[in-house]
Amino acid sequence: MTRIDVQELRKEYGTTRAVDRLTFAVEPGRVTGFLGPNGAGKSTTLRILLGLDRPTSGTALIGGRRYADLTEPLREVGALLDAQAAHGSRTARSHLLALAASNRIPVRRVAEVLEEAGLAGVAGRRIKTFSLGMRQRLGIAAALLGDPAVVILDEPSNGLDPEGIIWTRELMRGLAREGRTVLVSSHLMNETASFADHLVVLGRGRLLADTPMQDFIDSRIRPRVRLRTTEGARLRTLLLGKGFDPVQAEDGLWTVEGARVDEIGPIAAREGIPILELANEEGTLEQAYLDLTADQAEYASSRAPQTQEA
Repeated sequence: MTRIDVQELRKEYGTTRAVDRLTFAVEPGRVTGFLGPNGAGKSTTLRILLGLDRPTSGTALIGGRRYADLTEPLREVGALLDAQAAHGSRTARSHLLALAASNRIPVRRVAEVLEEAGLAGVAGRRIKTFSLGMRQRLGIAAALLGDPAVVILDEPSNGLDPEGIIWTRELMRGLAREGRTVLVSSHLMNETASFADHLVVLGRGRLLADTPMQDFIDSRIRPRVRLRTTEGARLRTLLLGKGFDPVQAEDGLWTVEGARVDEIGPIAAREGIPILELANEEGTLEQAYLDLTADQAEYASSRAPQTQEA
C-alpha cells in the first residue's frame, strides 16, 4: 500500500505564500477529493507533490519518497495535470509509446489503456485533431499506463461528455476498490460528491478540512424534514413541545429544521396524526463547501449566487 504524506508544506513566491504549513495524508483504498477556491494552493501542492516545483519548506512524499527520487515514476504514480501538454503532432499511440519506453513499461500496456480510455479507434490520429474531451481521455490513459499504485487527477471531467464523466467516475471508484491511492482535484461539487469518499479542503494555502465526505456535510449543514399532513396545527403543537420549530410554506408543506424522518415519524404515529408526505432534506456537498469557504476565495463576485435546495 502506498499513501501520500504532506507535512508542514510551505511554498512562497516572493511575498506571496501559496501554501502555508499544510499537513494531510491521502490513504489507499478510497477516493480523496481535493477542493478549494481559486488561489487556495491546490495546484501548487500538486506541482510540488509531482516534482514540478520545490517547496520553501516541508515535505510532500509518495510512499515515503519524493517524486524526484522515483527511478521509474510512471510505474508508481500516474498523474493528469494538463490535458493540453501532449505534443500535438504526435499520434495518441506514439505519445503513449514514448512514455512507455521512458519508464520501461511493456508496449502491450499502450493498447490496453487506449482501449480502456475509449481511444483505440483514433490511436493513429494526431493529437492536435483531438477535442478537449479526447485529450482528457488520453491524459487519463497516460496516467494509467504504468499501472501505478497512486493516481492523481486534476479536473478529470473537464471537457468530457456525460458518458465520459460516468466513465471517469467508475474508473476512480474501481481504482480505489483495488486498493490504490486516488487524489482528485475538482471544482465540480456535484461530481465530486458522486465519487469521493474523503475530502481535503484548502483555503488561502491552509488546511480547512480533512474528513470523510458525509461527516463534512453533516458538520456544516443541519438536516431538515419536509412533510405534509391534514392536521398541521396539532402536529406543530406536538413538535414545539419536543423542541422543534415547524414552519409552513404557502403550498402547505411543512419544514422542520434540525430534524430527521426517524424522529418526526414516530411522534406523528403515536398521536395518530396522518402523514401524507415525509422526507429528509439532506445537505449537499456544494452547500457545505460554500459555507466553509465563503471568506476564503481569492476572487469572488460581489453578489454570491443563490444555491438551489432540493
